Amino acid sequence: MLDVVVVPERSVETGTDVPGTLRFRAGGSAANVARSFAHLGGSAGFIGSVGRDGWGRRLGAVLREEGVTAHLVVSGPITGRLAAVVDRGGERSFVTERGSADALRPDDVRASWLRRAGVLHVPAYSLFHDPVAGAVARASELAHEAGALVSVDTASRAPLLAFGRAAAWSRIAGLRPDVLFANRGEAVALAGVAAPRVASRLLELAPVVVIKDGAAGCDVIWRDAAGVMAELDVAASPIAAADTTGAGDAFAAGFLFALLGGGAAALPAHPWTAATLRRAALAGHRAAADLLRRPRAELGL
Repeated sequence: MLDVVVVPERSVETGTDVPGTLRFRAGGSAANVARSFAHLGGSAGFIGSVGRDGWGRRLGAVLREEGVTAHLVVSGPITGRLAAVVDRGGERSFVTERGSADALRPDDVRASWLRRAGVLHVPAYSLFHDPVAGAVARASELAHEAGALVSVDTASRAPLLAFGRAAAWSRIAGLRPDVLFANRGEAVALAGVAAPRVASRLLELAPVVVIKDGAAGCDVIWRDAAGVMAELDVAASPIAAADTTGAGDAFAAGFLFALLGGGAAALPAHPWTAATLRRAALAGHRAAADLLRRPRAELGL
């Protein structure tokens, strides 16, 4: 996805204009995770679709420049693009035109792309539209066959609810995820139960659930070797951030990188221990903080 990041200097006023900045950046939730994973020193690949336009070619080049193997299918005239409007507190709201991002088909996905994978990471955006949802299902099957983990990020509350809680639950469950990432609002929306029961409800979808809570840190919930629910509250150190776009994706990359043993060739044994999951959460916090602190590169054709 092409991100167009809009930062007004003051509140937007109807019928007139206000000063601010507009920047073009490489985006897309899955691509963000792949780039952050590679930045940590891991081997990362991205599977997706771009349009027959200059932005599609440029986004593919950015992935390769940042050390990501790009498995790109060219489909349709328009590469997906997103406007991120960032408020004074750094929080962002999105307006999205998905374009070719939804055009990936099941038969586009090759088994060789996943043969050496340690984890397949799927943003739920790709589950709410066809044919890309079918492509994700095939990729998940291939990942499980290869002995890889599958992780899912619920991505965004409004698209999830628009698709339908039951339908979203069914599609996520069909991937048999090992790890489920969600922010607090997404977790409540998907679980469809009162707050005290959210964690236990989401454990029906995945054996490890990570609920992100912004600057407050995250909760990690899992079932131990005896099948008993356990929970960790892993705090973060708040930092000033002018733009939080992509921080959740960087967190997922850091968490998964640590969970895989920091790029080790073989997966660590699981069920996961509390120490392993705490290390993964702290690694996620560090990766998100690193993204928020470093300059963001502007994209040009």
